[in-house]
Amino acid sequence: MVGIAAFALGGALAAALMRLPTLARAVPTAVGVVVLIAGALQFTSWKARRLDCCRQAPGCGTTLLADAGTAWRYGLHLGLECTYCCAGLTAILLVCGVMDVRVMAVVTAAVTLERLAPGGERVARLIGAAFVGVGLFLIGRAAAL
Repeated sequence: MVGIAAFALGGALAAALMRLPTLARAVPTAVGVVVLIAGALQFTSWKARRLDCCRQAPGCGTTLLADAGTAWRYGLHLGLECTYCCAGLTAILLVCGVMDVRVMAVVTAAVTLERLAPGGERVARLIGAAFVGVGLFLIGRAAAL
C-alpha cells in the first residue's frame, strides 16, 4: 500500500515538474533537505525504538493463536513496524532514484547493517552521520548551481 501511494505521488510530482520549471529548479535542494532530515532521523530515540522492535524475535514474550486471522494481524503489525523503521532510508531511496542501482545498494546495505550488525543503534547513528553529510553536500551543490 505504501508503494502504491509513493508511485502515485511520484507520478503527480513528475507531471508537475514538467509543467513548472520553477519547481523543477528547487528539486536538487529539496533532495538534499530530504537526505539531511532522513540522516538526522537516525539519531532519534524514535528510530532506536523502531530498531528494537525490528530486532526482537517474532512473537517475543507473547503467545499467538495459530489461526489465519491472528497471522494476518501479526503480519500487518510487523509490516507497519518495518515501514516505520525504514521510513527515512526509504525517503532517501525515493528522492535519489528508485531505479538507480547504486542508491538501491547503499540503502539496502544501510537497512541490513542497522538491523543485523551487532550494536545496531550505533550503526544506525553512523549511517545517519553519513547521510547528514551527503545531505549537506547536496544542498551545497544545489546552492552553487
